Amino acid sequence: MKVVLIKDVPKLGKRGQVVSVADGYARNYLFPKGFALEATPANVRQFEGEQEAARRRTEREVTLAEAAASRLDGLSLTVMAKAGEEGRLFGSVTAKDIASGIKAVLGVDIDRRKIELDDPIKSVGAHRVTIRLSARITREIIVKVEGQEVERPHPTA
Repeated sequence: MKVVLIKDVPKLGKRGQVVSVADGYARNYLFPKGFALEATPANVRQFEGEQEAARRRTEREVTLAEAAASRLDGLSLTVMAKAGEEGRLFGSVTAKDIASGIKAVLGVDIDRRKIELDDPIKSVGAHRVTIRLSARITREIIVKVEGQEVERPHPTA
């Protein structure tokens, strides 16, 4: 029986391939697990259409990522945060803060999950931050954290 593989199957083939398998293997394993469809002309056309749609979607995402990357080149973002006297922040600067800062400065929406921070930024100064826009497109920006003095109430004597 000929089947179209919907997913990669070890020792059988990659997604999208048409392969010949035993009838029982197809009916009892590949079809119930959702690994394959029978290779009818309609199923082959449907699968090819889905692959073409996925390819177009990927191209569109890469184009958007390249456009965002060109706008992020050389960006130096300044973030204000409350800090103590020694430059330690009272809170931290997170990926969400950086994404909202980029949105405010450039008008570009960056998903906070694409901003790679090992740990939140907890000190004043310049920090290099990597933004992974797609699997192959990354940009590095400088995030300058500036401290705001916190007003302390004066003791009354």
